[in-house]
Amino acid sequence: MRNRYLDLLRALAIVRVVVYHVTGWASLTLVFPAMSVMFALAGSLMAASLDRAGPSAVRRRLRRLLPSLWVVVAVFVPAMLLTGLPLTPKVLLWVFPVADPPANHWGALALSVIWYLRDYLWFVFASPLALWLFRRAPWPTLLAPYALLAAVEFGLLPAAPTVLREFGLYFGAWLLGFAHHDGLLRRTATRVLVPAALALGAAGAVWIVTHPGPRGYDLNDNPLGNALWSAAFILVAIGRAPASAAWVDRTAVAARVVTLLNRRALTVYLWHMPFVVAITPLVDVVGWSHQDPVGLAIRVALVFALVGVVTALVGWVEDVAAGRPPELFPGGRRPAPVTRTGGRRPASAQVLGGSRPVPAPAAVPVSPAPAGYDRAVLPAPRAPEEHTLKLSAR
Repeated sequence: MRNRYLDLLRALAIVRVVVYHVTGWASLTLVFPAMSVMFALAGSLMAASLDRAGPSAVRRRLRRLLPSLWVVVAVFVPAMLLTGLPLTPKVLLWVFPVADPPANHWGALALSVIWYLRDYLWFVFASPLALWLFRRAPWPTLLAPYALLAAVEFGLLPAAPTVLREFGLYFGAWLLGFAHHDGLLRRTATRVLVPAALALGAAGAVWIVTHPGPRGYDLNDNPLGNALWSAAFILVAIGRAPASAAWVDRTAVAARVVTLLNRRALTVYLWHMPFVVAITPLVDVVGWSHQDPVGLAIRVALVFALVGVVTALVGWVEDVAAGRPPELFPGGRRPAPVTRTGGRRPASAQVLGGSRPVPAPAAVPVSPAPAGYDRAVLPAPRAPEEHTLKLSAR
């Protein structure tokens, strides 16, 4: 059975990502470090997939991740080529983004969320070896990404490539997902886990306060503070996750929203930023500024409305990629099976080899790849007519 508490965390993370991009409120990154939470949940799912399918889980994960990206590529890459992006072999990185793909002046901002898929691909490739190492030396493996990030931040690795820095920043959260899947966090005594979370959170807070970025205390401007603060959050929010959370489904509307956001997380993630970029100048014209609470509320509502439209149009691609029957809006109740007499029988009363009713097995959908992204910043151009999507804060 799915853990609906983890589904709720993922749904909250994707909503937080969208709201942050519209409002720019740095405090949201501290209240809910969505990106690290998403990587932790993805790491837990990846460990489960490796246990079920072995190394072939890598191929299956890519098959679920890439089709939704290709839909975006089919729309935006031709548009960028028509508006100044040179046609070079690097354009193929949009098909398989293991590095930053090129973009023109407007695409560099609207599609800057691609950094997450780049990191996700690398983490998936590393997972078979990482899981093997984790199960033989869990604590050294868990600490390795944070040590790597500290080495980068303190200048011991001044020429560290982007991917290496990203492993230091987010692969620790991915490995905490391994720890959640294997029960390591659950088995850790509260008298150990809580002080560890408090120590990590305090260290992260001190580093953030003493090293503010251009936007103040935004985690996206502070990689080391981000990693430490997020690790503390994950230890509490996921390390002590309940085994089930039936209360999530007590309200039909809330249950439907949580399911919808989980099944369409990748679609929401990939498409929300282009709408944020498109709406901002339009709403500025009519005076809905970032300082106006009503204007901000209208911006958020418009972005979610547009994302809802595009989700209805292309979100079914996530179903096809996951091997599920395509649905317009997931989470609705499926019709009960039809009996021979034409009547409908409740699913809980299906008969297997006799007259005694037995419960029907619950469907166990596989969660889509995590989503979420934070800050998008227009990178400096490499050439007058070409930009490259570089790592920006989340």
